[in-house]
Amino acid sequence: MIDLDRIRQAAARNQDVALVTPLLHSRFLSDVTGADVWLKAENLQRTGSFKVRGAANRVQLLTAEERVRGVIAASAGNHAQGVAVAAQALGVPCTICMPIDASLTKVEATRGYGARIELGGAAFDDALARAREICADEGSVFISPFDDEDVIAGQGTLGLEVLEQLADPDLVIVPCGGGGLISGTAIAIHEQRPATRIVGVQAEACAPFVASLAAGAVTAATSAGTIADGIAVKRPGEITFPLVQQYVEQMLTVDDEQIAAAMTLLVERQKLVVEGSGAAGVAALMSGQLGDVAGKRVVIVLSGGNIDLLLLQGIMRHGLTSAGRYMRFTTRMADRPGSLREFLDVLTAERVNIVDMFHHRDGTDLGVKDTAVDITVETKDHAHGEHVLERIRSSGYPAERMSLN
Repeated sequence: MIDLDRIRQAAARNQDVALVTPLLHSRFLSDVTGADVWLKAENLQRTGSFKVRGAANRVQLLTAEERVRGVIAASAGNHAQGVAVAAQALGVPCTICMPIDASLTKVEATRGYGARIELGGAAFDDALARAREICADEGSVFISPFDDEDVIAGQGTLGLEVLEQLADPDLVIVPCGGGGLISGTAIAIHEQRPATRIVGVQAEACAPFVASLAAGAVTAATSAGTIADGIAVKRPGEITFPLVQQYVEQMLTVDDEQIAAAMTLLVERQKLVVEGSGAAGVAALMSGQLGDVAGKRVVIVLSGGNIDLLLLQGIMRHGLTSAGRYMRFTTRMADRPGSLREFLDVLTAERVNIVDMFHHRDGTDLGVKDTAVDITVETKDHAHGEHVLERIRSSGYPAERMSLN
């Protein structure tokens, strides 16, 4: 049984391993929503995510005989680092099974903590199956990323911190994959402040808890294709599912477009780098699915910040494009000296910065003495982009918006 005392014991056990992460006030999100919004910054946690809380608690409870046998875990990356750090601190051999396309940042960080890495399978569930095979063959102790009472108790230490840092939240929004974080957090908060609503968020492309709660029984998702890889778990845990049924009031979904926009917002307005799963709660708040939250004290758990820099670059560009901050268009002009300069004078007058530009003189729609130019520019928003296009057209140049994808 997981109760408040067990979570408090985990907090005492973890005090030299896991950090007490800050609860940061967001003036921007508060102004936009009318709520009093606070961000629990687990992206600033040791290893870059909340996972070290549960992993460290579980590993520290190993017997002397189990420590000799070593531990094994399956993870898309965050649980892997938590287990590896805890195992390294205790001198316990550690093997981690990860999906073959796991974030390079997470793979290398896990290897850097001394773990043996086994890559294979397209998704977390494939890595989980491989971990269980190795566990049976080698006799290692399997450390579940979520479906283990000691892991859940460790994750619940986050809930203790929330109430220590903000005594009376009305709503706590938690990203949900396998359900360990939201289960532990919900127990810790509910046993001290039952009036606080706990809301979970899943990626729309992989939302087994939504289907399972509707069916009243564990139901697996059919896909896990989302930028929020940290919560892309196809099947709820056998332990976590009834806890979510008991303690979680609502389970929402957000799509990758909403997640990318939330990640961009957090970087630009909060100066926080947060991975897709970690930004799911902000995406849910901004989606309007929570209804009127004006006047409410809202805590959003930013569950992690481990993201590959190339993926982050792509998501930032996509998010800025969706917000109208980037615009690509094509135009035509006479192929003669000085014509490009004349065209650029139009953009200069509108204070538009050019990101890149490409000339081409081939195409059936081009005149013999014409050239086409594809240009990407920075704009303030969608309205500014449309104004720039109209200004170009009124200056005698055709202009058509193009996709940046």
